[in-house]
Amino acid sequence: QVQLVESGGGSVQAGGSLRLSCAVSGYTRSSLGWFRQAPGKEREGVAFIYTDGGHTIYADSVQGRFTISRDRAKNTVALRMNSLKPEDTAMYYCAADLNLADVQRRGGTWSDISANYWGQGTQVTVSS
Repeated sequence: QVQLVESGGGSVQAGGSLRLSCAVSGYTRSSLGWFRQAPGKEREGVAFIYTDGGHTIYADSVQGRFTISRDRAKNTVALRMNSLKPEDTAMYYCAADLNLADVQRRGGTWSDISANYWGQGTQVTVSS
């Protein structure tokens, strides 16, 4: 059984930093990523890391501010968030077994990226 458990959310002022972490169990060879959903908005992909850990991709809105990384030994994935903005406020979800290859093969878009396994989410609130 695949389980993903997020931690590290919280409240911070604009310009601050947070680090989210996700412990993955039951599925070790998988692409991993983070999504977020703000109230009244659709879920959106934030950052993804491929199975080999050597390739990462980011949403335009977080490029240069967020960094995704994975620790194979601990089977965790982290999201370091710097220069946070009020518009980053959302519930953040860890995800595993992404459809990255399928989306790329059929010429899909960023919004087509999804996952088969999801965590429960951790809240991030950025105040101005």
